[in-house]
Amino acid sequence: RKRPDVKTTTDWFAPIIWEGTYDRQVLEKYYKRRNITVGLAVFATGKFVDQYLQQFIQSANKYFMSGYNVIFYILMDDFSKLPPIELGPLRTFKLCIVLRQHVWKDLNYMYMRNLNKYILEHIQHEVDFLFSMTVNQIFKKDFGIEALGKSVAQLHAWWYFGHDKNFPYEKSPNSAAFIPFEKGDFYYHSAIFGGTPSEVLAFIEEYKKGVQNDAKSGFKSTYERYLNKYLFINKPTKLLSPEYNWDPNFRSPPQIKHVKIEWQSKSI
Repeated sequence: RKRPDVKTTTDWFAPIIWEGTYDRQVLEKYYKRRNITVGLAVFATGKFVDQYLQQFIQSANKYFMSGYNVIFYILMDDFSKLPPIELGPLRTFKLCIVLRQHVWKDLNYMYMRNLNKYILEHIQHEVDFLFSMTVNQIFKKDFGIEALGKSVAQLHAWWYFGHDKNFPYEKSPNSAAFIPFEKGDFYYHSAIFGGTPSEVLAFIEEYKKGVQNDAKSGFKSTYERYLNKYLFINKPTKLLSPEYNWDPNFRSPPQIKHVKIEWQSKSI
């Protein structure tokens, strides 16, 4: 009721989180009793380490799940490039080496294969919820427990206010990422995906399967399109509004009241 200017619930009754649509005190009572730990996985390699990793971790340290146990999982291929990291109370980080495979040159695929390995080995036993985020983002305001859920998807700032006929889904019917014309719900941003560790694992398995099947047939789609196909079939239980990931190169419409994360789109 506080946000009549925006859509706050999906057709399958999942909440869309905007500033003013949740009661932080009620959520605090629930999650404090559970003594939860939240994981945040980020992949940093090459120029992205020098350009973005330090400001990503520093801003996440300040604004990501403030007041709760947080483990940052930093996936890198060269630990010697790790910048100085200072974390506050309840925060720790773990370095995870990225094992490269010459067969697969796609960085997203390489990251997801490695993240899958580390979730199975130890992450699933260490956290209650897990987010995977791209490193070219800066936290600007509290990204809190209102974002937690079994399966959490981020609405894409570029496409949220556009017409769904123009969503850049995979158009080839021969690809595992294909979504038929006018059949999608929203266009989701691959910069943020989260949920329970088991749900993140379920997506990675489908993503890997899709990439491998497409490769056998000579097709190649993008990570974001595979994610959108997965979320079209497996509806997310919570959606984050574009306030949670806004492109500062865009002029903010009146619906965007509190930007939680700025996405550095020019780095793509």
